[in-house]
Amino acid sequence: MRLKTDKTMSQQELAIKLRVEAPERARLLSWERQRLLIHAAKTALAAALCWWLALRFGLHDGYWGSISAIIVLQSNVGSTVNASRDRILGTLIGSILGFSFSLFGALPWNYILAVLAAVIVCGLLGLRSSSRLAGVTITIIMLVQKPGPKWSLALDRVGEVVLGIVVALAVTTLVFPDRARLRLRDGLAQEFLVLGGFFEAILQGFRGAPAENLTAMRDDALAMLRGNNQLLEAARHEPSGGPGWREGLSMLSQFGRSLFDALVALEFSVKDSHEDAYAQRLEPALGQLAVDIRTAFHHVADCIHRWRFNIPPRGLNLEDDIARLEASMGAVRHTGIEFSQAEILRAYAVQLHLKQIARLLRASRVETNRAIGAGEE
Repeated sequence: MRLKTDKTMSQQELAIKLRVEAPERARLLSWERQRLLIHAAKTALAAALCWWLALRFGLHDGYWGSISAIIVLQSNVGSTVNASRDRILGTLIGSILGFSFSLFGALPWNYILAVLAAVIVCGLLGLRSSSRLAGVTITIIMLVQKPGPKWSLALDRVGEVVLGIVVALAVTTLVFPDRARLRLRDGLAQEFLVLGGFFEAILQGFRGAPAENLTAMRDDALAMLRGNNQLLEAARHEPSGGPGWREGLSMLSQFGRSLFDALVALEFSVKDSHEDAYAQRLEPALGQLAVDIRTAFHHVADCIHRWRFNIPPRGLNLEDDIARLEASMGAVRHTGIEFSQAEILRAYAVQLHLKQIARLLRASRVETNRAIGAGEE
């Protein structure tokens, strides 16, 4: 006998599922293809614009501006800002060290010392992503044989990189801007739906055969977490989109990671479950909590999609479900001697993880609502 989670879906839950899950996934898939074409067009535009401006300003090696624009122009504004920061700092450090070490010593020793110093300085300043760019700049300044003083070559290099970065930032901000925070919002809504699917797949294996797609669901959830974590890093470099956006997105990302850990623990708890009679004594409280957790995953996803967290789910109170389950646990505790130790421990572990998941879901909505400064309805 499986856990009783196959109740008829409520009209509200069905509406959420139809409105958020299927259409949203189809929309995101279509938008990913459009985003690829837009990013390709923006990259080509930035590179061509850099080359044209370099010719207008009479820069000798204007192609370096185009190269910089191509390198720093990312798929969203936040990632472009982050890459631009790394490149300009690396170029400045490399230019200063390249020019300074060219004033004394002879090749190759002064060049070796300059690269060594660049890596150390960037590491000490917490700019490890800039160390390679600093080394490239040093190489150009010290090894490229060009007429004129080294300081002139260093200034030209900085100017070309600045040109490429300015053009890349202008293009990514003004031409079909792709905000990382908006992508993250959609990604987090999908993440909670995927976590909900992972939850259902786990429970299929409780007192029954494990779900065939359990491993795939776990991998999908982990991939969503990693992708959204990258978007969160990019979103931190973008201007705020309103009150509490950064705090809300960060909080939801943390709750997503905590929920994934709790689900993995639940998966381990239900392993090797076969018709556990002790757990059946906890029905219908155990099954009702599982049903409401499934609904809560979809409700939080819908809240993220709308970016409105002040609407509590109607007819759903996870704390009441937990109280009923704890009452059932207390009522059957004296019968434990009739069952195997494995069954008892499994039932206790399952109810413990279900309560943790339920409270995390409730907290994800309530705490995010507080972070963005919205009032409770």
